[in-house]
Amino acid sequence: MRYSQIREMDISNGEGIGVSLFVQGCHFHCKGCFNQETWDFNGGKQWTKETKNKFVELAGKPYVKRISILGGEPLADENITEVYFLLQTLKNLYPQKKIWLYTGYLLEDIWNSPKDQNYNALRALVITYTDIFIDGQFKLSKQDINHKTHKWVGSTNQRVIDVGLSFKENKIILYKGVV
Repeated sequence: MRYSQIREMDISNGEGIGVSLFVQGCHFHCKGCFNQETWDFNGGKQWTKETKNKFVELAGKPYVKRISILGGEPLADENITEVYFLLQTLKNLYPQKKIWLYTGYLLEDIWNSPKDQNYNALRALVITYTDIFIDGQFKLSKQDINHKTHKWVGSTNQRVIDVGLSFKENKIILYKGVV
């Protein structure tokens, strides 16, 4: 996996103060994407054991309440394995910290996909380590800066999902913290 950047103190990609990892590479190429420099899977920097350890250490700071993973596309086949191991580590070390994950994939497509393929199974497992799941590809035609969740999504088709409640209710439950 490669990554574009790490934000050590981020207030724009989730609720409260957090750390953010922007993975490198995306196949969606949404028109109007704010982060086109992350599309190239060969761009950015190499994700190493040292980089992972640094990110995990940053996430452990007492003022950090949230960890965000975005990109690029964290759930792309090229990124999913490392994202899975990172989230597993973070959730085990810091279960009280909220993990936010941004993706162009829809939650129900992941839930309903065949789990006999490794990447589909890993996507489903990654969700179990997240607290807030922001799904849907950015749609320039649906961009609305007055949208009530505009702080965390770029277009009105994207959703901020409460993963725990969605699993409990077995249906999509939007995160109430954005209201």
